[in-house]
Amino acid sequence: MIRIAIANQKGGVGKTTTAINLATALAATGFRVLLIDFDPQGNASTGLGVERSARETSIYQVLIGESELNAAAIATQVPRLDVIAATQDLSAAEIELSDLPDRTRRLDKAIERAEARWDVCLIDCPPSLGLLTINALVAARSLLIPLQCEFFALEGMSQLLHTVERVRGSFNPDLAILGVALTMYDRRNRLSEQVAADVREVVGDLVFQTVIPRNVRLSEAPSHGLPALVYDHRCPGSEAYIALAGEMIARLPVPAVAA
Repeated sequence: MIRIAIANQKGGVGKTTTAINLATALAATGFRVLLIDFDPQGNASTGLGVERSARETSIYQVLIGESELNAAAIATQVPRLDVIAATQDLSAAEIELSDLPDRTRRLDKAIERAEARWDVCLIDCPPSLGLLTINALVAARSLLIPLQCEFFALEGMSQLLHTVERVRGSFNPDLAILGVALTMYDRRNRLSEQVAADVREVVGDLVFQTVIPRNVRLSEAPSHGLPALVYDHRCPGSEAYIALAGEMIARLPVPAVAA
């Protein structure tokens, strides 16, 4: 299974929107996709139409050993796309995990036990660099970093890259950066253009060519419980995510397995 963590310790960068729509695009391509909602806010679950009442078994139960991924998976309205939902219980996981054996590898081991069911696993990380995000980075083989085109973007990314190096050195030497996705790009704003240029200068080819624009339809879609690619596949935001998915597939660490 291809395992990709989508992380940025800063909130409001389009991380969950990126996770939902890339998962949808991959599923449309033919991959069997699992999206793990690893954020206690549960926004990825909501954005895929999973009601709070339907989250009886969540990623929290998987982490503490009360359930398995296969049992917790919920089929979405998107064919070939399943989600493991998150609830507020996940907020307590950081404390509870500290007393459990292999506290940094709980998610990794859970995914290993379900390898055959899905082709791709995307992990939507919380906006922090705590134990949940460490679990995601240990479980993943690739990291995708959504980066908002704003003034402090590079400063936040440097902190995340430092954490990645620590994870590589201590837990997961196979973790590689798949790419940096520039989000919330406003072509009318010179700052967006400057930030994009600065990021490309610093990390070079790691930055995807596709940029995700600010787009009202991207913001509206979650309130309808739908990915933007389903809500309005012709809007500029959806078209950008389709293009980004194509770039991402070309960078995947193994040959494409989609049918």
